[in-house]
Amino acid sequence: MKGYRNVLIAVNGSMDVLVKGLKFLSDESCRVTVVKVVPENDGDLNLTGVRNIGDVLDGGGSRAVSEIRKVARSEGMFVKTRLEEGEIHDKIAEIAKEERSELIIMGGHKRKGIKHFFSKNIVGKVIRQITCPVLVVGT
Repeated sequence: MKGYRNVLIAVNGSMDVLVKGLKFLSDESCRVTVVKVVPENDGDLNLTGVRNIGDVLDGGGSRAVSEIRKVARSEGMFVKTRLEEGEIHDKIAEIAKEERSELIIMGGHKRKGIKHFFSKNIVGKVIRQITCPVLVVGT
């Protein structure tokens, strides 16, 4: 591989992208930042039957950060974690610039037909905002 020094891994709903990204980087000596972006809270909460208000407010982000650390430890890697709130593609691009990332690893889904046409296409939106390479792994 090229010898990237700063790598950003953007996790989505599953930890597959993290596991695959860390395995890909296992032979590298690089600084890895893992980001989980949760959508902004619009302020319209339905709290009926909610037991843990913290989970609702951070979109389960705290649990995701704990899971990220657990997965990284199991892969023998040390990672910096970031939990961010906002538009997913904008935040990933912003963090990549802040962290001076030389590579972004993201998950992607295969979509066909009408689903492809109307999908959010987060990867494409990130690619249009940054200059570093993006490695897309299937999830």
